[in-house]
Amino acid sequence: MPASANEGDKEIAIDTEAVKKHIRGLLVALGDDPDREGLVDTPDRVARMYEEVFEGMNYTNEEIARMFDKTFEEDLTFSQTNSDFVIVKDIDIFSYCEHHMALMYDMRATVAYVPHGKVIGISKIARIADMVSKRLQIQERIGTDIADIVSMVTGSEDVAVLIEGCHSCMTARGIKKTDAKTYTSTLRGRFQTDMMLQNRLNLAL
Repeated sequence: MPASANEGDKEIAIDTEAVKKHIRGLLVALGDDPDREGLVDTPDRVARMYEEVFEGMNYTNEEIARMFDKTFEEDLTFSQTNSDFVIVKDIDIFSYCEHHMALMYDMRATVAYVPHGKVIGISKIARIADMVSKRLQIQERIGTDIADIVSMVTGSEDVAVLIEGCHSCMTARGIKKTDAKTYTSTLRGRFQTDMMLQNRLNLAL
């Protein structure tokens, strides 16, 4: 029976039988014997792994926003004239590159936003980042997806997402630069235009 997503009730849509069939065919295409002891259960293990690591592919950004829409009304002093914001740093995530289906690892996401009348539970920011990463992705899109969802939930247009990570399609194959890291930034609203807010963000990193 397919598993349900964290804090949601929509069932995983992955076709596990099709995955098992194709993984078995891939093993044959690679010249190995899918019936040997070490591989006989591999198609099933891979299918169950894909249910977990690609869970986010079953949900739109809007559905993820509804899933983690846990906010608290707060009469805070955050305003258009100050440089105060909320920041959650070093959220560890991983994903799979849509170009090679290779692992993107040692990834750290930092998410900041300026509240406008309500705040989101900080654990929900980590859950959003985690769910977004559980898709075939590119690092740039992970940042924009997180920013979109945080904006939907908080009602704030002032959102920043910074991500650093290693890509095994670059470190373990091809050019094989094992120390290379990729940095991406997604800046929305005042994080694009307010120099004082940008300076505060840089100091917090």
